[in-house]
Amino acid sequence: MRAIIVAVLMWVSVVPVMAQDLSGLARVDVNKSKISDGWFGTTELTLSLSQGVPYRVFSLSEPPRLVVDFREVDFTGVSPDALLPEPGRISAVRFGAFKPGWSRLVLDLGAQMLPNEIAMPVDPSSGQATLSIKLHAVPADEFAERAGPPVDADWGVQAADQPPTIEAEDFVVVIDPGHGGIDPGAVRDTTSEKELMLGVGLALRDALRRAGGVEVVLTRDTDTFVSLTGRVALAHQVGADAFVSLHADALSQGQARGATVYTLSDEASDAASAQLAAQHDRADILAGVDLSGTDDQVASVLMDLARTETMPRTDTLATALIDNMAAAGGPMNKRPRREAAFSVLKSADIPSVLVEVGFLSDQRDLANLRDPVWRAVMVEALAAGILQWRDDDLAMQPLIRQ
Repeated sequence: MRAIIVAVLMWVSVVPVMAQDLSGLARVDVNKSKISDGWFGTTELTLSLSQGVPYRVFSLSEPPRLVVDFREVDFTGVSPDALLPEPGRISAVRFGAFKPGWSRLVLDLGAQMLPNEIAMPVDPSSGQATLSIKLHAVPADEFAERAGPPVDADWGVQAADQPPTIEAEDFVVVIDPGHGGIDPGAVRDTTSEKELMLGVGLALRDALRRAGGVEVVLTRDTDTFVSLTGRVALAHQVGADAFVSLHADALSQGQARGATVYTLSDEASDAASAQLAAQHDRADILAGVDLSGTDDQVASVLMDLARTETMPRTDTLATALIDNMAAAGGPMNKRPRREAAFSVLKSADIPSVLVEVGFLSDQRDLANLRDPVWRAVMVEALAAGILQWRDDDLAMQPLIRQ
């Protein structure tokens, strides 16, 4: 059996309160929760919950991880350090919203381990539950054989809501607030990229709708995880005319500051761009998403033909955004136009750009990104750039068709 999947029984026979729909929200008691290493290569996860909830457990390889999905658990107020004060056989832990109604806990395994005991006993008097997972070391070949995503799950993970109905004549822009849910993106103190970009994305949607003539679709409008492939798939589902991904990343190497617009290239224009693209793809892996089978090399000839038309339109979109952000005062990166192999930009038939509104790793950018007035100015500049490009692109369509 390739995947470790634990189907959870409903505890309807325990006490009357447990006979309810168990898709409610359980909260974590961090004081009674911990991860601890034991003797002979064993490790135990104990998670104290306010109520029992359905869950499942499975392992993934490359890198080795243990994943627990819940329906659902509120991790508000819980820090990774509280569960894992010191790395051991589990080297890191992440948790948060994964998709509507579901939460996810991911444990990075420093050693190849599999569960040999999994249980969630429920206290009959209080309804409180304790998830206990005991792991033991296994040979590499056994881990590889039993690791893998659940066969019944859609790990593409589409956006939170069903795509809206789009009329054929509508001009559609998909706005993609980066990261979300279990994937916070860059974090500096109490500032997280996922929260900043959700706010910018919502404000940009409103600005474009006020201008009129644009149908706007968000890949996420809540703090929910959406995979890279899910973001691209949504753009295709709604027949997007443009795709704009919003980010405010951090770079550990080199100096990155100022707004930057990225377009797709198999070869990055510089080392910093390559590092950013690698970070973005790794975010899906760290969130426990299986990326096998997502390569777009199938029908590459047809895709190259489609890009012949799309690439010049993408270039003009990038230029319009850069010009309008610069006119609004930026500040812009010294090389505001760059290229890298970002997965979210790989739609062959949709002009797609990734905008680093600023970098949380730079103190000047961090101060700007935290300033609501500065963000509002940048939102208006982004909206103006998209609208300018729309008008120019529509004017060019008759010439392209000739």
